[in-house]
Amino acid sequence: MKSNIRNSILPTAALCGLAIAAGIVTGALTAGFGRILLWIGTFRSNHLLWCLPFLPIAGVLMVWVYQKYGKESAQGMSLIFDAADGKAKRIPLRLIPLLIGSTWLTHRLRRKCRTGRRCGTAGRCGLPLTWADASPGSRDIPDAIPILTIAGMAAGFSGLFHAPLAAVCFALEVLAVGRLEYRALLPAVLAAVSANWVSAALGLETFQVALPDVDTAPFSVPLLLLGVFSGIAGGIFTLLLKQGKSWAAKLFPNPLLRIAVCGAVLALLLFLCGKGRYTGLGTNLISLACNGETIYWFDFLGKLLFTVCTLAVGFQGGEVTPLFAIGACLGAVAAPLFGLPAVFGAALCYAAVFGSASNTWLAPICIGTEVFGFSCLPY
Repeated sequence: MKSNIRNSILPTAALCGLAIAAGIVTGALTAGFGRILLWIGTFRSNHLLWCLPFLPIAGVLMVWVYQKYGKESAQGMSLIFDAADGKAKRIPLRLIPLLIGSTWLTHRLRRKCRTGRRCGTAGRCGLPLTWADASPGSRDIPDAIPILTIAGMAAGFSGLFHAPLAAVCFALEVLAVGRLEYRALLPAVLAAVSANWVSAALGLETFQVALPDVDTAPFSVPLLLLGVFSGIAGGIFTLLLKQGKSWAAKLFPNPLLRIAVCGAVLALLLFLCGKGRYTGLGTNLISLACNGETIYWFDFLGKLLFTVCTLAVGFQGGEVTPLFAIGACLGAVAAPLFGLPAVFGAALCYAAVFGSASNTWLAPICIGTEVFGFSCLPY
């Protein structure tokens, strides 16, 4: 009996210790990554004409580096899903600088996952860190790699978005396809909390908005219609991204030529359409929508189409924040049609479009409450 207890407790304790350690490192990494990304966004806004012409050059550089030095890293999320399923034997550490560098280049001037599920760059960066932190002995623990992969995803998401509940749910839902891997729950929680604490301590800003009071029932027709609109928007995003990658590959089979030509066209269109309004992650649109400022009816569509085109031609970068921006813009223009405050609609669709496009439901509920307050939980 004592032997059985020891055999069950020691592996769990080892995995929890590794998850905490990786969460601390990932929190520091995401804090630096996020702060530099915010600085890049400010620099790009102030020097748009200087930055946009370098978009195709940055794209060619990214593709060349991945082809020459990426090796198995070029598999992207397929490699990570294989690790979560216990099929992959290793996740290379070179994946971290490749992901971070390509994201910085893309946003200075965005990947679809298997089964239509999407993951942010910071979330992916936590995965090789957590796996590499495991000693050879811990890798002999049953299901250690899938569990640590989920913990790493939770750490990366939490460190960047400061939403540990959503991070844990997202990692469990998006990596353990079709099921919740309850054995990974405790390591994922510890990794997410550790990463969140370290990232906040190092000064990465937390995005939170107080919602106005509304006099409507959680299951009223207007709220259900906002959910339907969000589902349609998320579904369109997923469909267009899948088809866009296929069309781009057929039109330009050579990935270097594809990203050079399409990058030049995108740079021109991004400048002509709103003078950079739809560049970057979309945090500018989120701020406008959540502060009750001017959002046009076509903003959600513009952000959706430019994000899809950027990702489809081969640029790297997160998809989570652009989905938040698409949802916030959609909600801000749709809610007033039903007599609801624009900020309230922006908050609901902020979470709902993300849930639709990522094919998750616990994570968007959690991030909605962590960003906009737990009073909005019923909605």
